[in-house]
Amino acid sequence: MSARAKFPAWAAAVVLAAAAGLPAQSSRLNAVRDGQVRFTFTLRPGVCGQGQNIWRTGRVGRDGIRLDSKASRDVEYDVECDTGPGRVVIDKVDGRVDDVRFYVGGRWRSGATATDLGLLSARQAADLLLDIARTGEGKASERAIFPATLVDSIEVWRELLRLARDDSRPQRARTQAVFWLGQAAEAPATQGLKDLVGEAAIDREVREQAVFALSQRPRDEAIPGLVNIVRTSKDPELRKKALFWLGQSGDKRAIDLIEELLTRGR
Repeated sequence: MSARAKFPAWAAAVVLAAAAGLPAQSSRLNAVRDGQVRFTFTLRPGVCGQGQNIWRTGRVGRDGIRLDSKASRDVEYDVECDTGPGRVVIDKVDGRVDDVRFYVGGRWRSGATATDLGLLSARQAADLLLDIARTGEGKASERAIFPATLVDSIEVWRELLRLARDDSRPQRARTQAVFWLGQAAEAPATQGLKDLVGEAAIDREVREQAVFALSQRPRDEAIPGLVNIVRTSKDPELRKKALFWLGQSGDKRAIDLIEELLTRGR
């Protein structure tokens, strides 16, 4: 049975699970017509941040725009890289979710008038963020995805696959979903491989440039070439580079490969 043929069964399960976990929090969110709603959640290990500069296993998160963190809009900081909790602020305008902002650590600024949902469970936080990603408009849908990937102990890749394949959703949200799917697929794609050493590693920079050059070629040349690198290269760093560019593409062949890797890795 093909990966696409399997989709309706688990997609229905996702919808039912989301419906079961959301009512109390979503009703409070929906009750706010204009203003802010905020909540906190427990992060995965290995994440820290200051303002909207967010690090995960040593890398700056894709949404980690460099701001004056100590003067961030919603959160105050006393340390350079705080380890939690995750903080989400949702802007409501005319009854719709207009924007989502994500922070790591710190403390809420005093005097804010936001409706505070408090500390949500991991499942509640993931479901609320994924619901915005699935149904929100514009930037809100796109910006809800990154924090959903950082909720402790919750796997969201199946929901992100569904979003990535949903032609009715905004293209930027679908692209963001594929990008983070590609990040999640790095571990199963490189499992059992070691970094190259000695002479074999000398030309890695050249080969990485070749991967980049391939990614810039016409799609029908670039995608099969990048997929082949992920499938056949013995170099974990080259596989990661190829996955990065596949994640940027949003191409169906890239999504199918990522689903295969994630399914195999579970």
